Amino acid sequence: MDQQRHRSAPTRPQLDVWRDYIETADVLRSRLGARLLSESSLSSGDYQVLLALSEASGHTLRSSELATRIRWERSRLSHHLGRMENRELIRRVACADDVHGVDVVLTDVGLASFRNGSVPHLRAVKELFVDALSDDQLTALEDIVAALRRHLRLDDHRPGQTA
Repeated sequence: MDQQRHRSAPTRPQLDVWRDYIETADVLRSRLGARLLSESSLSSGDYQVLLALSEASGHTLRSSELATRIRWERSRLSHHLGRMENRELIRRVACADDVHGVDVVLTDVGLASFRNGSVPHLRAVKELFVDALSDDQLTALEDIVAALRRHLRLDDHRPGQTA
């Protein structure tokens, strides 16, 4: 096997690739988030929550399931849901079958906001990400992401899969 891959610390070239990847991903995420907010008044967090709820059966998820799907800590989600509820994007209701559980429901206002925000957001994803890469590069990146997901033992569920 390749000795370089089994060293206890990454090599300088490996660290350079890592740093470039992280910095570029951060800038991409920041620019997408800024465009989403300016074009739809939705934050990236709002969009993640609304996307998960829009894909859920009945546009409803248990709060704990929503946290798992979008990979947020429950306390972070709870605070964010409070802000979204104040804007009438979602509604929280007690679970019928569990006195301690809370269902998060996508409201009509939330669904309309999500749909209105999706068009410019997906256009930004195309402009800032897809258009920067050739078809071969996208295929190679798909392979790389799949390898990382396997290595990190991520399940098949991809939060925010469409964007």
